[in-house]
Amino acid sequence: MPPRPRFDRRAPVRELPNINERIAYPQLRVVDADGSQLGVITREAALEVAKERDLDLVLVSEKADPPVCRIMDYGKYKFEQEKKAKEAKKKSHQTEVKEVKMRYKIDQHDYDVRIGQASRFLKAGDKVKCTVIFRGREIQHTALAEVLLYRMAKDLEAAAEVQQQPKREGRNMIMFLSPRKTALVSKTAPARSKAESAGVTPSTATPNEG
Repeated sequence: MPPRPRFDRRAPVRELPNINERIAYPQLRVVDADGSQLGVITREAALEVAKERDLDLVLVSEKADPPVCRIMDYGKYKFEQEKKAKEAKKKSHQTEVKEVKMRYKIDQHDYDVRIGQASRFLKAGDKVKCTVIFRGREIQHTALAEVLLYRMAKDLEAAAEVQQQPKREGRNMIMFLSPRKTALVSKTAPARSKAESAGVTPSTATPNEG
């Protein structure tokens, strides 16, 4: 059997920035702290200028010929770069699909809880999958489930847009909501839902459990 690899207890090697004496190129194109060009000068001359300014000589383009360096406050530059990276990470929120499940005979209290959950998901920038679950013969009441989903879309319309209209999916009926991108424009006469047009009223969507 081959010998088992030994565990390397040494600390990982940190990649050090190319600044000051760690820059090994003999000739450099140097940009001053104010953005003015100092031209192509020797490494020693560039280090002397940086020292006179009480700043650092930082390699910014290694592939250029000759390599380009800039005189700057490296500590401040590093802090600003890390701050920008953190802000970019906050803004790059990965949109997820969160699900809210309910029965078509849901009572008012539980319905309010589902509305609260969906509101939190939408405010966080996530999409919401609203699912009405049918059990046994409840599958006969898809019209009531559709009314319930349209009611939910109406109650959340200030924060959400309907991405996918209610539709049957196996023994469930689902609807997708996404965070509203544009402000809601008030209408003088609210549009009737497809289910309401069929003669089913929203009040029939929430009978108490018997």
